[in-house]
Amino acid sequence: MLMQSARPLGELENPTEFIPRHIGIDEAGEKHMLSVIGEASRRALIESIVPRSIARATAMKLPAPLTEAQALLELRGIANKNKVHKSFIGQGYYGTLTPGVILRNILENPAWYTAYTPYQAEISQGRMEALVNFQTMVCDLTAMPIANASMLDEATAAAEAMTLAKRSVKSKSDTFVIGGDCHPQTIEVVKTRAQPLGIHVVVANSAQEWDQAMQGDFFGALIQYPASSGWVHDWKPEVDKIHAKQAAAIFAADLLALAVIVPPGEMGADIVVGNTQRFGMPMGAGGPHAAYLACRDDYKRSMPGRLVGVSVDSHGNPAYRLALQTREQHIRREKATSNICTAQVLPAVIASMYAVYHGPQGLKRIAQRVAAYTAVLAAGLEKLGWSRAQMHHQTAFDTLSFHTKGDTQRLAQRAISMGANLRQAWDEYTCISLDETTTRAEIELLWKIFAKDGQALPTFADYEKGIEPLIPRELRRTSEFLAHPVFNTHHSETGMLRYIRALSDKDLALDRSMIPLGSCTMKLNATSEMIPITWPEFAHVHPFAPRDQLAGYAELDKQLRDWLCQATGYAGISLQPNAGSQGEYAGLLAIKAWHESKGQSHRNVCLIPSSAHGTNPASAQMVGMQVVVTACDTNGNVDLGDLKAKCEQHKDNLACIMITYPSTHGVFETQVKELCEMVHAYGGRVYVDGANMNALVGVAAPGEFGGDVSHLNLHKTFCIPHGGGGPGVGPVCVVEDLVPFLPGHEAGGITGHPVGAVSAAPLGNAAVLPISWMYCRMMGAEGLRQATEVAILSANYISTRLKDHYPTLYASPNGHVAHECILDLRPLKDSSGVSAEDVAKRLIDYGFHAPTLSFPVAGTLMVEPTESETLEEIDRFIDAMISIREEIRRVERGEWPQDDNPLRNAPHTAGALLKGEWTHAYPREAGAAVLDERRHAKYWPPVGRVDNVYGDRNLFCSCVPMSAYE
Repeated sequence: MLMQSARPLGELENPTEFIPRHIGIDEAGEKHMLSVIGEASRRALIESIVPRSIARATAMKLPAPLTEAQALLELRGIANKNKVHKSFIGQGYYGTLTPGVILRNILENPAWYTAYTPYQAEISQGRMEALVNFQTMVCDLTAMPIANASMLDEATAAAEAMTLAKRSVKSKSDTFVIGGDCHPQTIEVVKTRAQPLGIHVVVANSAQEWDQAMQGDFFGALIQYPASSGWVHDWKPEVDKIHAKQAAAIFAADLLALAVIVPPGEMGADIVVGNTQRFGMPMGAGGPHAAYLACRDDYKRSMPGRLVGVSVDSHGNPAYRLALQTREQHIRREKATSNICTAQVLPAVIASMYAVYHGPQGLKRIAQRVAAYTAVLAAGLEKLGWSRAQMHHQTAFDTLSFHTKGDTQRLAQRAISMGANLRQAWDEYTCISLDETTTRAEIELLWKIFAKDGQALPTFADYEKGIEPLIPRELRRTSEFLAHPVFNTHHSETGMLRYIRALSDKDLALDRSMIPLGSCTMKLNATSEMIPITWPEFAHVHPFAPRDQLAGYAELDKQLRDWLCQATGYAGISLQPNAGSQGEYAGLLAIKAWHESKGQSHRNVCLIPSSAHGTNPASAQMVGMQVVVTACDTNGNVDLGDLKAKCEQHKDNLACIMITYPSTHGVFETQVKELCEMVHAYGGRVYVDGANMNALVGVAAPGEFGGDVSHLNLHKTFCIPHGGGGPGVGPVCVVEDLVPFLPGHEAGGITGHPVGAVSAAPLGNAAVLPISWMYCRMMGAEGLRQATEVAILSANYISTRLKDHYPTLYASPNGHVAHECILDLRPLKDSSGVSAEDVAKRLIDYGFHAPTLSFPVAGTLMVEPTESETLEEIDRFIDAMISIREEIRRVERGEWPQDDNPLRNAPHTAGALLKGEWTHAYPREAGAAVLDERRHAKYWPPVGRVDNVYGDRNLFCSCVPMSAYE
């Protein structure tokens, strides 16, 4: 007998329906929250918050939602349209073997992939240790003194190295030289980045052109090492020539090769960039992979990206932290030298663990095997009649290039027919790149591809006695690397497993508790969304494989773009930008190129409200625009009077305005349509930053209310995990007349665009796109709208419940906020001496990552709960905040001194609480901050409060000597 239900049988929820699993608030919880806020219904709440002038008139047109199992089945059908051929293409992407213990316990482990950027050092010690390992690995292999904690990809790292050189060297030239044997995608991205900055790029495609370039003035030169064609060369004499011009020598170096060839640092390199993809991260059609940037010590304060340093905590113990944080671009704004605010942390952790797992001897064995197989391949090809004279170069590590003239196309097609891909380069060369995964059978397959019909094939047995590698003796590495114990200890499965677990236990990620970061939207990253990224059909395809082998990715790309267009109201989207900052950059390039197409290249003024995200002025600076700041009123809204005055002042040169909507202050500004119309009337375009899109999807669309361009953060609104600070995806979305100005990618076959490539791969971080596809497919239009509304509901519930303890700084006239609220803690400093940072650190004792600290207003906390948190967890956070306020009141009443209370001394480690003598003015139990043992497992921070000043004054960014822990 069926149980009685209020819903007709046909309307019963499917027990595997995804929407109620993604959204943490059930019907009873919603009713309670609305009663606290004082609204009759969720619909009434939304209508009282979202201006009716911008509300969507029609629903998004998306397919009806599927269950998790159904969506995985449909996506499997798309994945199967990709063809996984054996790739010998190289060009910066190679087959690699991800150790199972790393695959399962890091890449597929929410303790690692749901963590946030390590701004709060005390709850990020595990991932920061892994990043220090990464930095040490890069420094050791490149023989450079300092390296950052990862870059977005090799091509953008090379572009960042170019601008780092420009601001660091004595040469005043505006010319940058690139060796023509660099990877094509790197050359293309560098050219894109150089053009708006007025940098003249000279590509030297021959030895004669290189020598000619060396005669002139330039500020930097980029060398691929080994070359894209495989050439291994001693560049020391050329480095001397570069230095004689007071310019910087930049190497784009293969880290695996550096285990067996002389590192760039020993040749005098100033900056070294590259990719760590072949250290355990599958090709994934181009990303995500952790690039790296290492440089001279005297460049460190100008180095882009993040740097993890070693400091001390309040007990004098070593502790990790993000060093030199004033380099973060949201702080420097229009004075920024880069707009990077995300990295590739999760892939960087994997690369560092690959080095920990294999150690120096293991890396050397892998590299030696690749070099030996390359020599065997060359010897067998010579036996087949492909003479050494036909080789582009006589030296090689893993890549051979043959002058195949009229046979180039035939060989490529023959390889494809046998399940392999070769690289066709410069029209008349065929390149073959080997890697860690290459087998003897595959070497024999290559001989078969190059053999004439009926020709006897060599066998591997012919070379069993060994063969001399094609690396010149004088270029074989003799220096040590990875000598630190961490790279020489954890080689057993048990040891590696426990090391990974020990690091993750130190950290707070979304798998443990709510991360209430405003503006950062730490959403649920559902397991079903994550499963497809390791499917071979997505993971093991090369970004520059023939188009027909990427048919699944092409379909995924089109469907996801169509759905995102529905969500945003825009006409066209590119998924190429591999971070939100790169999406911003691509959007501004589109606006700039559009003005130029109209003969108005003089339009270069970018208006940016004072409340905007810091990456906005940084991005504007990167495209050569002049930033003009416009005022905001006391409620945080754009001051339309000041905006009109600035539009009038710059009417002849106005290019665009960049706004964030809802505002960075967490409020829906009611006059946004009037703002857009005003800027359009003066000939400018409107850029709407998509950082707060989680408050808009299904409710309002920037492309409908006046936006011309937006970027989205798929690692926020569309569920790609933050991964400890990356990977990300930042699609750029545009209206109809700007579609032709979306980024192209000649190396990837996307031609005819005025704007060049902005990422190394044509589809950017392609391998994580299935996550957002799954989210959209399982939610559908109604589910996405419901998610937005519940996110707004949850933020208003927090704001209402905390208003008697911490007032919300900005709100609409009716007291409501958007999807986040800014709690004003500034008065507490005067009344108790307690700062917002003290509250942030005290929350760690209660088991929470702090909200966003002092952004956009110093002395505040910005809270964003998202739609996926349960009412129980939201209430736990609220209870913790109220409990902390009661502690502050005890300080205000004089019961605890201002310089010795649980907030000033937070966070409290177990060791500090358990030590024999307790000398503080409050009891140990108060320090432990256990609200209710039955409700949540206690988190114990591994270190006390980290000393930021000490860390910057005593900058140290490599593995800590074991003696420091004694």
